[in-house]
Amino acid sequence: MKTDKIPNLLLHWFDQNARILPWREEATPYRVWVSEIMLQQTRVEAVKPYFQRFLSTFPDISSLSKAEDDLLLKMWEGLGYYNRARNLRAAARIVMEEYGGELPSEKEQLMKLPGIGDYTSGSVASIAFGKWCTAIDGNVLRVIARLCANEKNILDKKVRLEVEQFILKILPRERPGDFNQALMELGALICIPNGAPKCEECPVAAMCLARLENKLDRIPYKEKKKERKIEEKTVMIIQSENRLLLRKRPERGLLAGMYEFPSIEGNVEADQILTFVKEIGLSPIQIRRLEDSKHIFTHREWRMSAYFIRVDDEQFSKDEKIPDTCLLIEKKEMQRDYPIPSAFKTYTKYLKMKLGSDAFPNKEWEKM
Repeated sequence: MKTDKIPNLLLHWFDQNARILPWREEATPYRVWVSEIMLQQTRVEAVKPYFQRFLSTFPDISSLSKAEDDLLLKMWEGLGYYNRARNLRAAARIVMEEYGGELPSEKEQLMKLPGIGDYTSGSVASIAFGKWCTAIDGNVLRVIARLCANEKNILDKKVRLEVEQFILKILPRERPGDFNQALMELGALICIPNGAPKCEECPVAAMCLARLENKLDRIPYKEKKKERKIEEKTVMIIQSENRLLLRKRPERGLLAGMYEFPSIEGNVEADQILTFVKEIGLSPIQIRRLEDSKHIFTHREWRMSAYFIRVDDEQFSKDEKIPDTCLLIEKKEMQRDYPIPSAFKTYTKYLKMKLGSDAFPNKEWEKM
C-alpha cells in the first residue's frame, strides 16, 4: 500500500467536512481535556449539552479543583461512568498543586494524571499542544484495521501496537492534532461502526485493502464480550405530599456517591414492600405498582420493578427508624441539588422531575 498520500488526502477531507463542535471552536487545553474525558464511551451528540453546562459551572482548572462532590456529580448527571468526573477533579487538584494550574503538554506527563490513559493523553497533547503523538480510539482502530486488512482481534494490545506503528509512519509533524482528529472523524462519519461503511465518500477508499479484498464485512474483528450479569431489584418511591426518601449509594463501586430511590434486591411483591416500609416506621396510605424498567451498564443489567408508596408528612417527622444511608428531602430540592443516576429515569417522571440533558433550561446545543 502506498501510504505517502494518506496525510494530505485525510487532512483535505477533514478541512472540508469536520463537524462544528463546541470544543473545537476554542481548543484550549482545558476544553480539549474535558471534552475528551466526556467522549470516553459516550456519543458526541450526547456530550454537547453536558460540555456547555460543565464549562459554565467549572470554567477553568481552578474552579474544577474546588468542586463539591454533589455539584460535580450533578453536572455529570446522565452521562454515566461517574468516576470520570471524580478523576477530572482529582487531576485538576494535582495540576493546581504541581503544575501551577497549567495542564502539562507532554503525553508522558498527562498520563500520570488520574483518568488519563494512552488515548486521552495523545489526544490532548496533539490537539491542544501540537505534539507529535498518536491518539488511538475505537474509530481509529477500525479505520486502520480496514486500511491494512488486519483480521486480528482489534481489542488485542498487540494489534493496537501495530496500528500505532502504522500511524507513526504517516503522522505529519506539522498538523498531528488535525490528523488524529481526521482519523477519528473518518471513523465516526464514514468508516462507521454499525452498518456498511460509506466507501463512496471516503478520501482513502482507493487504498483500503479491506475494501479491495472484499473483507469489509469481517473487519474489524472483535472477540465476543462476556455476557452481562443480570440483577433484579424492586425500587420504591416513598413520598409524602412535600417530602421524599432518598438513599445515598456507597462511596465506592457502581454509581458511587450518587442518590437513588430505596430498593430491595429481587422482584418482590406488594406485601414484602409493605413489610419493608413498616420496618422503617412508616404506615403507607397508598401502594401502587409502577411500570417495569431496565438499565444496561457495561458489565451488568438492572431489571427493575417499582412501587409508588404514599405516606403523610407527619410520619416523616418521626424518622428515627429510617436507615442512616437514607435521607429525607423536600421534593423541590431533588432536581436542583441531588445527582440521580439515569438508571432511574423511568421513575423520576412520576415526580415530574427531569434528569441529565432533559433538565437543561434551554436547547441551544441542538443548533450546533
